[in-house]
Amino acid sequence: MKIELGGKNVLITGATGDLGRVMARTLADCGANIAIHYHSNERKAVELKAEIEIKGRHAIAVQADVTREDDVLRMKEDITASLGAIDIVVANAVVQYQWTTVLEQPAADYISQFESCVLQSVFLAKAFLPAMKEAGYGRLIGINTECAMQNFATQSAYTAGKRGMDGLYRVLAKEVGEHQITVNQIAPGWTISDRDRDNHSEINEAYSSSVPLKRRGTDQEIANAVAFLASDLSSFITGAYIPVNGGNVMPAI
Repeated sequence: MKIELGGKNVLITGATGDLGRVMARTLADCGANIAIHYHSNERKAVELKAEIEIKGRHAIAVQADVTREDDVLRMKEDITASLGAIDIVVANAVVQYQWTTVLEQPAADYISQFESCVLQSVFLAKAFLPAMKEAGYGRLIGINTECAMQNFATQSAYTAGKRGMDGLYRVLAKEVGEHQITVNQIAPGWTISDRDRDNHSEINEAYSSSVPLKRRGTDQEIANAVAFLASDLSSFITGAYIPVNGGNVMPAI
């Protein structure tokens, strides 16, 4: 059974990042046209746009600060003018910062995590879901993390932001479900990406030993889960938080 996204328009935020690039290529391989969001890395966005166009898909590279509502609305206008209405939004962008203890973490880091994890999705929803409601179809997929359930030391700002994101997605799923819009989250574990391959750091025995499948997942496995949730194969799944981490975190019922 092949995942078919022919004719669908997809926005991926943070599409030039380690996971975002693979998501973009994978969804394009499924037939989708891709809006490639980037914050500052225009070169990678242009290169990725060329890759997708070689596959025979339409693509646009769009710059925005997704923590600012006016930027997201401008991005929406740019995308609509070029591709048309967006059918699928993947909220993948995240702000990086230094992990440290609660007592040492600057308050600005908690604010930045709230902005990138929660407000990004709020602004994306406000910008793109009205057209999905009118069409009676849509997908919003958020990239969360296994860290949201682990509560490890030094992860407080990240965990707080992603926990807030989880609450938002669950509420939003109930609010827009009647319009056949699904709202789901994927929670990767510590995932192997091109950065690891370039550094030959794919293997970490300490982490892998804690994972039931005894290995780290790959960027392609995350992208495969995104493709599934983007497709009609997942048409009756909404409000879900789905760990893609080899069983390292198993949510209780």
